[in-house]
This record gives sequence, C-alpha cells and structure tokens, in this order.
Amino acid sequence: MKNLKKPGEYDYDVRNDIFFFKVKNREYSHSIELNNFVIDFDEENFIVGLQIFHASEFFRLAKEILRQVNGFKMNAKVMEGELRIDLGFVSTQRNKVIHHSPTLITEVSPVPPNTNVVSVMA
Repeated sequence: MKNLKKPGEYDYDVRNDIFFFKVKNREYSHSIELNNFVIDFDEENFIVGLQIFHASEFFRLAKEILRQVNGFKMNAKVMEGELRIDLGFVSTQRNKVIHHSPTLITEVSPVPPNTNVVSVMA
C-alpha cells in the first residue's frame, strides 16, 4: 500500500453548505461523485480532496458551528475497492469542547490502487 502524509487545509462555504478539504501541494487529476460527496484523486491515485455537500446535515451540526471548527484531520484509505475516510475535528458549543469523528465508507468502481493518506489541516 502506498502512503502519503501531508499537511492540508479546509474551508466551509456557509451560504452553499459545502465543506472543502484539500491536501496541500497536491493537484487533483480526476474526481468521483458519490451522493453528496466529490472525492479528488491525484495522478498517483491518492485522495487529495473532499467536498461535502449539505455538510450541516452530514455532520449534524449547525452552520454557525461548522464555520468555527478546528484541529481537523483526515485519514483517507482505499483498500481493495473500499473507500474509507475518517475525519476528526473539534468544535466549541456553549463553552464546551466537543470532538467529532465521522466516517464515510463506500465501494468505488473501477477499483483504484490501495493508498492511504493522512492529512492534518492547518
């Protein structure tokens, strides 16, 4: 399995309710669309980007909270045709720090090579 560990960045478009994640200094070459997600791959088939549409629904958080998340981490793995993206971040609600760790798991076709990406967002 090929591994990649790189810093990343994220942004939230509150108006359109879209969360964006990108591995820094990696350009995407192709994307796949899955329901409310767009997943970007680079030339080496590493996952280098993720867009989540209707993000407040997916995360089950208010848009105001999504605007202020921090400590973001993404671990994206493709293994034998299964795509698994583990996300982690922190939000503050009513002066209480809350850790979130949603996961997206789906099958992808055609099957890309096995890869693993760990990215900690700035």
